[in-house]
Amino acid sequence: MSHDLSFWSLIGEASVFVKLIMLILLGLILVAAGIAGKKWMRFVRIQRKCKQFERQFWSGNDISSFYQALKSQPTEGLESLFVAGFAEFKQFGMNDLKDDGVIITNCRRAMSAAISRELDKQEELLPILATTGSVSPYIGLLGTVYGIMMSFLGLGAVQTVSINDVAPGIAEALIATAMGLLAAIPAVLAYNYFITRSERLNVTYETFTEEFINILQRQILKAKTQSKSA
Repeated sequence: MSHDLSFWSLIGEASVFVKLIMLILLGLILVAAGIAGKKWMRFVRIQRKCKQFERQFWSGNDISSFYQALKSQPTEGLESLFVAGFAEFKQFGMNDLKDDGVIITNCRRAMSAAISRELDKQEELLPILATTGSVSPYIGLLGTVYGIMMSFLGLGAVQTVSINDVAPGIAEALIATAMGLLAAIPAVLAYNYFITRSERLNVTYETFTEEFINILQRQILKAKTQSKSA
């Protein structure tokens, strides 16, 4: 007795439970692909905005004017850090210059909070990729074990068994494992890639925070000197 061992034929002849497992895995593949595409576009956009921001910020333009231009529009990445830090700095007046330690501490806290918000947005949905990468092989294995078990139980009632009788059932079951790996491997690779990019952006954020705090300290010292000489 010959069996059609083509891919679609094996899927069509699989048991209802194995088909359900395959459907779940297909859903995980599509969800992971959608998340990966969305996060890739987001990271590309943030990276572009950060480079553009750094060119404008370090071009020597007036910081106050730069702040006024940014605060009225949606910000992202380094823009959010700058707006948060400078908005806090502007809360203090000339009479507060003697408490320069408090000013710097508050500005640093505002920027740290902005960093936390940016990282939270960047890593949003990434746990789904990690979960897909970790559970998909087990879901596929469940379908494979069930399919093989049903195949051998069906062969128990047959007196004469050949490889042609065993091969189709095992092949059907192994498709579930293959789909589990197909869902897991790209999800794990995508998760590691985006986490690495997020960590690199975090280093960029921390570095800019320190550089910006130094600028604010110089502005405070300059203002103190001018107030003493007045």
